[in-house]
Amino acid sequence: MAEEGYVAPHTVDEVVSLLVEAGGDARVMAGGTDVLVQLHADLIEPGLFVDIKNIPELRTIAAEAGGFRVGAAVTSMELVDHEAFNAAWPGVVEGVALIGSVQVQGRATMGGNLCNASPAADSVPPLIAAQAVAAIVGPGGPREVPVEDIITGPGQTSLDQGEILVSFLFPPRAPHSGDCYMRLTPRTEMDIAVVGAGINLTLDDAGTCVAARVALGAVAPTPLLVAQAADALIGSKVDDAAMAKLATAASSACHAISDKRGTKLYRIKTVGVIARRAAEKALERARKN
Repeated sequence: MAEEGYVAPHTVDEVVSLLVEAGGDARVMAGGTDVLVQLHADLIEPGLFVDIKNIPELRTIAAEAGGFRVGAAVTSMELVDHEAFNAAWPGVVEGVALIGSVQVQGRATMGGNLCNASPAADSVPPLIAAQAVAAIVGPGGPREVPVEDIITGPGQTSLDQGEILVSFLFPPRAPHSGDCYMRLTPRTEMDIAVVGAGINLTLDDAGTCVAARVALGAVAPTPLLVAQAADALIGSKVDDAAMAKLATAASSACHAISDKRGTKLYRIKTVGVIARRAAEKALERARKN
């Protein structure tokens, strides 16, 4: 990679201008844990790398509107170490903490994990379950997009040419709410999910579930927001009958493939189990909040 093929701007406007000028021959680099691997594997050969780590608004975690705004280039470890965010969204942090090794987490970002658009990305299902909204800026100006509408296929996103993901906005936490992310892998660390499930739910004072979101990973070409699985919980005490319906809905939503990590049938059967376990942990947290 030639020296002129790398630039580290200090503003979002500079990034947009560079991407527009490159005309599709540029790659944004947040942590570099995906794009540099792809470069060395000869999977990509862009004319320009645009490093966004020097842009202040992409590197901050701040309270906003009762929730949080997290910059797209905040590292995984910075998010893991943020006590207030951890307390509000432990399930999101669980997903982020599974991105590679501790060393990788010192560079890797939630924004990069989303825009790499892997169907098995660990941070994406809990982001979707949390109802996070992505702030995007491009030549047409700013726009906001629910995270579930970003990934359109393996390695593909809904971002237009010249656009950049700037931050995520997390809504305020309702009382008696909790979230959780769990996955199934052959190894406990540094592996890619066979299946993953992010659950976010809210209880009323009587312990009835009044809101829920269920998101699945590694069981379809894109992460899935499964309304039928959420409906299985809403209106219930999140008892065994509701959990059984949740598991069935999660398995029914799969559009899985067979690969070296697991067969299609294995994914369909196990995703219901993982979704149920994640819901049990989310319920435990909701009862404590």
